[in-house]
Amino acid sequence: MSFFIENWMLFTLALTSGALLMWPALSGSAGAGSVNATEAVQLINREKAMVVDVCGTDEFAAGHVVGAKNLPLPDLEAKLPGLVKNKSTPVILVCASGMRSRRAVAIAKKLGYENAHSLSGGMSAWRSASLPIEKA
Repeated sequence: MSFFIENWMLFTLALTSGALLMWPALSGSAGAGSVNATEAVQLINREKAMVVDVCGTDEFAAGHVVGAKNLPLPDLEAKLPGLVKNKSTPVILVCASGMRSRRAVAIAKKLGYENAHSLSGGMSAWRSASLPIEKA
């Protein structure tokens, strides 16, 4: 018991750092609105999710998720309602690394697409998972 009393600062530091590491998982904010490649495939297969690539046309032509529609991020707010008419349809937004698609999720949710998701890691993660791509 004296060991714990003499080293109380170390134990406090360890507990605090552990709590801070676990905070995103416990609060549910870790990757809120994002899915990994496996979860994306499940959404596509089970719930007929629409895949929207928010990259530029050159990036899209270089390789994209099979069946994805290209809608560059600057055009998303104006053209998403015309592309995905049913707002309850799951929408997976994809870009090269996952950064633009996270911004796209915020835009989609603002438009009323509550089932919008970002592909975590973007096309890099998709390729790393050895999932099929197509080139335009």
